[in-house]
Amino acid sequence: MFTGIIEETGRIAAIKRGARSSVLTIAGDVIFGDVALGDSVAVNGVCLTVTSFKDKMFTADVMSETLSRSSLGSLKVGSPVNLERAMSAGGRFGGHIVSGHIDGTGTIKETRADDNAVWYTIKAGPDIMRYIVEKGSIAIDGISLTVARVSYDDFAVSVIPHTAKVTALGIKRAGDVVNLECDIIGKYVERLLTFPGGDNDANAKPSGGNITKEFLMKYGF
Repeated sequence: MFTGIIEETGRIAAIKRGARSSVLTIAGDVIFGDVALGDSVAVNGVCLTVTSFKDKMFTADVMSETLSRSSLGSLKVGSPVNLERAMSAGGRFGGHIVSGHIDGTGTIKETRADDNAVWYTIKAGPDIMRYIVEKGSIAIDGISLTVARVSYDDFAVSVIPHTAKVTALGIKRAGDVVNLECDIIGKYVERLLTFPGGDNDANAKPSGGNITKEFLMKYGF
């Protein structure tokens, strides 16, 4: 599990492409303080497993499913990437619960300066927008951010200078693709409310139970 607080910006040192997979070699600095074989490292928000490491570089296998759901397939040698090690049990929880399991990608529609901050407006499909709420949390390329505005097909975040400086988001512009991970709580709630009825009937229609939107609103949810 991660928190969305980026530890450093690394870079892609090498890419070995297979028919439907890739092996990435990633260079860094800070994360090598205690990295070990088999550790989890979030690379632009995608949880990858360290398969080897030396000289402040590590390799990670990227399977077809990950390439299809994330922007990792578009990385090139030299591309900057956000890096975060998995949270230790005694660490500070500075961001929000981030699993490193990307829901999909979005496209930056616009960047706009606002005094010392920068606004990023990101367009995404309905399969992602359904989970995004104003003042809720969103992980963009692994960065824990707060949704400041949301519409039907896009949302906006306001990024402080420090975040833009120490992450790869600072160099992203309109048209760039970013990895998105929605707040996990909303996905679990939806699953619980819409799971098909019947213990063994996988084709049964969702029953919905006795919990409705009106019921939740009545009791303050």
